[in-house]
Amino acid sequence: MTRRKTARRVRAAVTLLLCLLLCGALLLALWGKGLARMLYPRRYADCVERWAGEYALDPLLVYSFIRTESNFVPDARSDAGARGLMQITEETFDWIKSNIAPDEPLTFDSLDDPETSIRFGSYFVSACLMRYGEDIPTAAAAYHSGWGTVDALLEDAQYTADGTALTVFPYPNMRAYVQKINTAYAMYCRLYAPQ
Repeated sequence: MTRRKTARRVRAAVTLLLCLLLCGALLLALWGKGLARMLYPRRYADCVERWAGEYALDPLLVYSFIRTESNFVPDARSDAGARGLMQITEETFDWIKSNIAPDEPLTFDSLDDPETSIRFGSYFVSACLMRYGEDIPTAAAAYHSGWGTVDALLEDAQYTADGTALTVFPYPNMRAYVQKINTAYAMYCRLYAPQ
């Protein structure tokens, strides 16, 4: 093979490779948002919109909790005994029920119903936000670890700058959970918030 033929074949291969890379980049750009939306879906939209509205929440934040808690599996169970899309424990279920549905014939098993889980979970997210000055990371820590744990941390200056919001999350599981909520919420906002 002559040098000239080799050079032409190399140029043709390079041109083909550049075309493939350009087409791949274009497809990835077009498909990327679709793939991201598959990873960060908005399932149960009617329920989420309804209960987020009822409790003055950003629906995208509710989706973030559902994705983090159960990845949209309605009958999810945790090692701690939490149930449903929003992974509510029996103790928390009883407390929420006494506040928003004392006369309704709901049981802990009712959390397998997406409507009930989203309703109760949205109420609890709202209660956590109200208790902790609308600070999402602190509210997420409370949703995950409980008010008593967060209240105790807020009494220690090494974890808070003002006594009302956590700036440091000292427990690995709590820290990971708060990071997951923050990441999910940022992605939901990037993908779905009005521009």
